Order: sequence, then C-alpha cells, then structure tokens
Amino acid sequence: MSRILVVDDQEDNRRILRDLLTSVGHEVVEAVSGEEAVASAEAHVPDLILMDIQLPGIDGYEATRRIKAKPALRAIPLIVVTSYALSGDETKALAAGADAYVSKPFSPRVLLAKVREYLPS
Repeated sequence: MSRILVVDDQEDNRRILRDLLTSVGHEVVEAVSGEEAVASAEAHVPDLILMDIQLPGIDGYEATRRIKAKPALRAIPLIVVTSYALSGDETKALAAGADAYVSKPFSPRVLLAKVREYLPS
C-alpha cells in the first residue's frame, strides 16, 4: 500500500481524491495549505504527492519548490492537480519541480493511471 499526500484547501476536492485513492488501497494523508504540505511531506515521507496550486499561505508552486529542495524528499513524485489551468501553468509547475500535471476536472481513470505511472508496483 502506498501513502499519498493530498494537498488541497477545498474539502470537497480532498474528499473526492481520498475516496478515489482509498478505494484502490492507498493510504491518504491530507494538507490544506502550502506550509502544511511541506511539514506533512517531512513528517510522513509519502510515496507520492498530489498538489493543488491555489492554496492559502504559500501557493503550490512554492510548496513544490520547498519540498523538492529537501534532499530527503526530492525523489518523491509530485503531480500537480489543479483547476488553475491557464496557458503556461503546466510549464510553471514542471519548472517548480513537479513531475506531472493534471487539470481539474479530471477523469478518475486518467488520474489513477497517472498515479500508477509514478508509484512503484
């Protein structure tokens, strides 16, 4: 079973991701702000991180940069999952250190396939 850190300030979005990921056997840890995401990543060392961009405090780009700057966390795959899908946002997310980018609304099947792509089987 893999541990996945879900970072999103909207409870509805976290619940959808929690239900989807736990239904296929993953353990889910949640964070609601960029600062909490960094602290949670350090405390739980998840196998994968799903990061929203629009967060209270530091945004998802900055949280991603801070997580990827830490040697113990650098190798954790990080997928940006956001409705903030303007032109150039995927490039910005990847430049911040994200490994992949999924825009909302997402297909559960597509998101799970992306998660499987980055998790060791």
